[in-house]
Amino acid sequence: STMYELNESSFDPITFVLTGIPGMEESHIWISVPFCLMYLTAVLGNLVLLLVIATDRSLHEPTYLFLAMLALSDLTLSTATVPEMLAIFWFGAREISFDACVTQMFFTHFGFVAESSVLLAMAFDRYVAVCHPLRYAAVLTPSAIAKIAASAVARGLCIVFPPVFLLKRLPYCGHKVMPHTYCEHMGIARLACADIRANVWYGLTAALLSSGLDAVLVALSYGLILRAAFRLPCPRARLKTLSTCGSHLCVILVFYVPAFFSLLAHRFGRHVPSHVHVLLANLYVVVPPMLNPIVYGVRTRQIRERVARLLCPSWGGRC
Repeated sequence: STMYELNESSFDPITFVLTGIPGMEESHIWISVPFCLMYLTAVLGNLVLLLVIATDRSLHEPTYLFLAMLALSDLTLSTATVPEMLAIFWFGAREISFDACVTQMFFTHFGFVAESSVLLAMAFDRYVAVCHPLRYAAVLTPSAIAKIAASAVARGLCIVFPPVFLLKRLPYCGHKVMPHTYCEHMGIARLACADIRANVWYGLTAALLSSGLDAVLVALSYGLILRAAFRLPCPRARLKTLSTCGSHLCVILVFYVPAFFSLLAHRFGRHVPSHVHVLLANLYVVVPPMLNPIVYGVRTRQIRERVARLLCPSWGGRC
């Protein structure tokens, strides 16, 4: 009978319990309101951006195609996490099966890696436009952009597939409660009753070699852009270049700073309160997706005009 029980327990489907934001359960309803509004803004903004870029032939240029890729990454990242978060806040739907949890982790991390790759591609696009304007058309050809898009997807898949297997090999003996609003690699690994060093090292190495490397290269390209901007003889041209870079840099900082804080707090920050950790992890899946279409869309005249035309066609975009 013991043998039978062992067999039974090994086939028992694992269910995890996501607690939401630890220590702030009383405030879940209040916290849900800004998150819901931010998510709706993110979805609407990114869908409008995609619609405008897809339907307007004049926007089929590298800069706008990268914006479309960013919008797709944003939709993946926020939709993989926020609906689950809101279900916990509103309906107390805290249980999630192991497979659903791993699937959510996959799409969350994939969206993050893809977004990081696209931000790097956009920084490269700006670098070529500012530092080598005469070579821009020759460097960023349609086939080069297709290759960049394909490599962003391939890279995301290559980085995020191993954790799926690293998690599936671990035994989970009754530890079910995850103090978080969504599933992510280290959160799941911590519930295992086995050595998770492989997960820790893989997670850290993958993060440093993907997003970490991207952040360094983005900083480098913006450094070169700023150097080129300050060398421009005309103050107006200098100001224009700097203002474009400024908005891009804000978006990049909003994306990378909470993400790296979260990554490092997971590994080394034993004294970081868990509600701070979870709140930050929630902010980086919803704030960049909300801000990106606003910052890039509003600051780009062509997109502003197309959106105005889309919203009020009878007025020819003047409303």
